[in-house]
Amino acid sequence: MRKTHPGLLGRFTRFGRAMTVAAAIVMAMPTGALACTQIYMGKGVTDTGDTYVGRSEDYASRHPKAFGIQEPRENPTFSSDESNFEWTFDGTTYRHTYVRDLPSGWDGRDDAYSEAGTNEKGVSVSATLTTGYNDKVKAVDPCGSERDDPSGIGEYTIPDVVLGCADTARDGVELLGKIIDEKGSYDCNQIIIADSAETWVFMQLSGTQWCAINLTAVAPDKVSVNPNMSNLKFDVNLDDSLVCLHSAKLEQVAKDAGTATYFDDGRLDVATSYGKDESAGQNTRYAQGRAYFGNPLAEGTYTKDLTTTSGWQGVTSISDPELLFAPSGQVSLFQALRSYAARGEQTSDLNANTNSRVYAIGNNRTVETHMFQIRSGLTSDIATVQWEALSRDEFSVAVPSYSALLTKVDTTIYPEVDKWDESHTGDAHERDNVKGALDASTDNGSLDYVLMDINTLAYNYRDKLAVPTRAYLDALQKELISQQATVDDIMKQTPAKDRSDLANKLFEQASKETYAKTKALLDEMRTYVNGGMKGDFVPSDLDAAKGDLKAPIYYATAGVAPQITEQPQSATYEKGDKAADLKVTATIPDGAAGSDQYLTYKWNVESDSADGSAKAAAAKPMARAAAPGTASQSSTIPVDTSKVGTTTYTCTVTNTLSGKSVTSEAATITVNEKAPKPDDKPSADNKGNNANAGNTNANSGTAPSKKSPAKAAPGRLVSTGDTNNAMVPVAIAIAGVAIVVIALVVRKRNRE
Repeated sequence: MRKTHPGLLGRFTRFGRAMTVAAAIVMAMPTGALACTQIYMGKGVTDTGDTYVGRSEDYASRHPKAFGIQEPRENPTFSSDESNFEWTFDGTTYRHTYVRDLPSGWDGRDDAYSEAGTNEKGVSVSATLTTGYNDKVKAVDPCGSERDDPSGIGEYTIPDVVLGCADTARDGVELLGKIIDEKGSYDCNQIIIADSAETWVFMQLSGTQWCAINLTAVAPDKVSVNPNMSNLKFDVNLDDSLVCLHSAKLEQVAKDAGTATYFDDGRLDVATSYGKDESAGQNTRYAQGRAYFGNPLAEGTYTKDLTTTSGWQGVTSISDPELLFAPSGQVSLFQALRSYAARGEQTSDLNANTNSRVYAIGNNRTVETHMFQIRSGLTSDIATVQWEALSRDEFSVAVPSYSALLTKVDTTIYPEVDKWDESHTGDAHERDNVKGALDASTDNGSLDYVLMDINTLAYNYRDKLAVPTRAYLDALQKELISQQATVDDIMKQTPAKDRSDLANKLFEQASKETYAKTKALLDEMRTYVNGGMKGDFVPSDLDAAKGDLKAPIYYATAGVAPQITEQPQSATYEKGDKAADLKVTATIPDGAAGSDQYLTYKWNVESDSADGSAKAAAAKPMARAAAPGTASQSSTIPVDTSKVGTTTYTCTVTNTLSGKSVTSEAATITVNEKAPKPDDKPSADNKGNNANAGNTNANSGTAPSKKSPAKAAPGRLVSTGDTNNAMVPVAIAIAGVAIVVIALVVRKRNRE
């Protein structure tokens, strides 16, 4: 959480223009909760068997965040613009993703508040959830923010240190604990540090004391919803390093403060010993979270006030708040993502949609929301999918990425941290800038600004725009989730050396698809509002009856290879015959209708001529035989039968979106010499006089046609079929007479 809640506004003296923003916010709403929410869902309660964990950051309605990649650094010194903290790492840091503040608020520095990311070793950090401590502990062990010369590590620096230097989640916990032991804490926070094996919640409890719980070990079948509360109880064995790591004087400092409290089993109640009672804003969001997951607070365990006009209405106290609880059923990925936008809809009296004085998890000052989907049993490079939703989560879409593998991002959709035009956010004194959201002239192509404007319009024109806008964004979110399953299968089959390139391509495609869809939605919302909001608003791309997009997205398409469903067929012809075109039919097996429009075809033709020489025809692309958008498409190529010989045809089909290709089986086309056609039947006068009358072409075995007389080839004997020689019948007759005469002479001599 950003340090904007009561008691921490002094931080703004170090935050450029933020004081005026904070003043405007505080005056415009009840005090008590400007806050973030951290949510954990164990693998035993999700329908995928994955762990879900993340956080929403609350600060201001139109505060941009930069998503990017931190490259490795040699022996860096980490420091903070909010305290005198410095710490030098000896070695090369790991590449990691980040979601950072812009330099304008931090004296031009571009390293501020890396809220969420995953490093190349598969370690993820979700930071930070601001908590607090009670006055007695503060008196004994104050945080560095309480000092005249602020000191200690805080949320400004923690994510970059852990992501840059830790190769496992446990290593990150131990590293952060060691730094606090040496340098102290600037403030009190909860941080999630996770990898494919373990998910830890790290608690900065006071100036020098800390405690970390292995949620994978102690709560695989539980959920946690923490809206900046320091008093959520947990009972674990503090002496078992498999489930808990902590500072050496954890119990002693609580004793010194006179706050040490114990469970019936004799274990230290850390939350009660160090925490404090929380306000209505935090308690209400906790109750909303419990209700969202089907385990509402039991009657008699809390008090509420829905009449006050001096502050937030809602839950004023909770007798036994728990860090972990069991949900009513399994949680889907979509439900998990939407939990960060919960507004108490599952309750009758804590619904922020019907009571503006009830604070909500999904509120109008959320800057960004991230959730890590952590899968066990996979290699660290692909085990975690980071779902990143820029701007307020109520009207946003989370884009998936294999953030451990990312090496580049599209800098148009995600501008570099030091290259933003912040004029689009509008007047810093305004709580929300409707005029800026309606002005397309300052659009810069970034997803952050598009989602920012959608939220501004949907929130401020809630009665007209909220329901249809959310319906459309839900359809888009579900489509991304649906295609992620296909993407996962592709990534698992991809060699490790090729995965970064694929991860970059997939993230770029998911981001482009999301931007295109949300920008079109925003343009329609602007037109509707500027036109006077006549009638009902229905996004043109929404099939309201089915709750689907009318036009699909092609996220998974960017990773899929084509599949040939019909191979070209071999055949034999005679020279000059009319031949059927060869055909190949292919599709992209991504489950997205119309993705076959990205197929192209390239034929390769190789011929063996009659004299045995090999000739290769130039490969040439062929136009698709079917129109884009059909379930399957075919491509054809004409067969050449003008020459005798054998020709081999293959077709390479390419998915232009993924760059992946597949080549068909070879089709062999054989062309033979055309056999001469048979002649007309011989006349009755010739029957018996011509021994070859029924087979007048000994070479071909086929009688020639009189309509197409065959000519004698040079050097061959004259055939009876050669009608161009009129002397042939005469010669045959003379030869016959001569044979008879000779025979009579020979017989006469023999008798003599």
